[in-house]
Amino acid sequence: MTVSNPSPLTSDAGWWRSAVVYQVYVRSFADANGDGIGDLQGIRQRLPYLRELGVDALWLTPFYTSPMVDGGYDVADYRDVDPMFGTLGDFEAMITDAHALGLRIIVDIVPNHTSDQHPWFQAALAAGPGSPERERYLFADGKGEHGEQPPNDWESIFGGPAWTRVPDGQWYLHLFDPAQPDLNWRHPQVRAEFEEVLRFWLDRGVDGFRIDVAHGMIKAEGLPDVGFNSMTTGRRQSELLGKGRLPYFDQDEVHDIYRAWRPILDSYPGGRMAVAEAWAETPQRLARYIGPDELHQAFSFDFLDATWSADSFRKVIDTALAESTIVGAPTTWVLSNHDRQRHVTRYGDGEVGLRRARAAALLMLALPGCAYLYQGEELGLPEVLDLPDELRQDPAFLRTGESRDGCRVPMPWSGELAPYGFGPAGSELSWLPAPATWGALSVAAQTGVPGSTLELYRAALRIRHTHPALAGTGGITWQEADPGVLAFTRSAGDTVLTCVVNLGDAPVRIEGYGTPLVASATVTEQDGGHLLDIDTAVWFERR
Repeated sequence: MTVSNPSPLTSDAGWWRSAVVYQVYVRSFADANGDGIGDLQGIRQRLPYLRELGVDALWLTPFYTSPMVDGGYDVADYRDVDPMFGTLGDFEAMITDAHALGLRIIVDIVPNHTSDQHPWFQAALAAGPGSPERERYLFADGKGEHGEQPPNDWESIFGGPAWTRVPDGQWYLHLFDPAQPDLNWRHPQVRAEFEEVLRFWLDRGVDGFRIDVAHGMIKAEGLPDVGFNSMTTGRRQSELLGKGRLPYFDQDEVHDIYRAWRPILDSYPGGRMAVAEAWAETPQRLARYIGPDELHQAFSFDFLDATWSADSFRKVIDTALAESTIVGAPTTWVLSNHDRQRHVTRYGDGEVGLRRARAAALLMLALPGCAYLYQGEELGLPEVLDLPDELRQDPAFLRTGESRDGCRVPMPWSGELAPYGFGPAGSELSWLPAPATWGALSVAAQTGVPGSTLELYRAALRIRHTHPALAGTGGITWQEADPGVLAFTRSAGDTVLTCVVNLGDAPVRIEGYGTPLVASATVTEQDGGHLLDIDTAVWFERR
């Protein structure tokens, strides 16, 4: 097959081992046409900003044809762009410009389920029980005298039963919304289809894939009960995510899928990669997704879930680096994403949350491996907690009362009034409203301002890319430190970089680490050393 838009970034096949990847929630990043919804042309226009920020790659959330029941994670056509976001031509123009700026593009792929508007599912509904069309999904007869009860006790991650009954009496499985029916990954047509989908986007120059629900495609044979759910015990099955085994997640057979995908990725030049969004009950089982014959990376959410304490962060870091050594792949670090509350708010909100978020950023960016940033964290954006219920669009909200919309509010670019330059000049539309306080957090308001969160990120990323001690994926050496303080070094020859973070409840005096390079807050000299305030991180250099 002729490659229609080959990536010119072929010089470093291992780029993903130490990259900084910026997640773009497409709907909320930049709106080029003024309809209040972010789009591919908006991303294209803002690529110079991302190049100046200092990231290596963009991860784009789904932009495929979709009814948008779950923000695009309900795909009706995996080979086209939803008109909401533009056209396939817009995508190709965007990726061409990105590559010209030295930015790689990772796209989301959603293989666990399709939209209920996907032609396959519509054909399955029309064909009826026992048909070949239904074999591509997970249809089953119900329990009870007349099949009126679901086939088993499985629960949707979004709350409620994971089964919906159709008029002919059968039930279909949806581990998320009823508009997202699960595919049957034991069916050869399903596997062949997604291998072709991978090639379709690789031919257009895509540098990698983020695999949504990578642990979910294979369900246990016989669809056995879990044994409890929120209806019987008040405890949701999703509480076992990352802590225990569920019959619909992390089944051993899922690895056969990725062993088939890896040769496809390896057949393209330039280090094409894939990263799994996977949950497993132990770090050892999560590590099984990574390897030379499977995937390149798997997200570790333990760093995101760490509490604000030296003990918690050190345990997470030590475990992640140990597993990285075993599998021979880099660790991935992440503080926020489109599914989780922004870390400014998780860490206490307000001034405390922002101070801690800035320190956490320096901690993360000093670690070896690959760092994933979520759009707006470089501005210090907090979670929007007061969105009116009638504006929330997360499908989980109606089922559980929990909503992810607060971390998806559009980016503030400039101006004093909402939507802060999200769209073209004069546009006042925005699919979610931004707070009245976000004018001071906009890109324009922070650019060139010493001490701003944006300039902190730019400085840290510039050092990360140029400092010899931060090159590569080598380990760290912990240093003795006061209680509540983390200190570790990375070195190259005689050059040593030390990251020190005060997570305690009192300022500490430190010495012997050299000259400060960048700090999340003011660091003052004291008696030949430096005074480090609480919730502060600093990088020191010693040559």
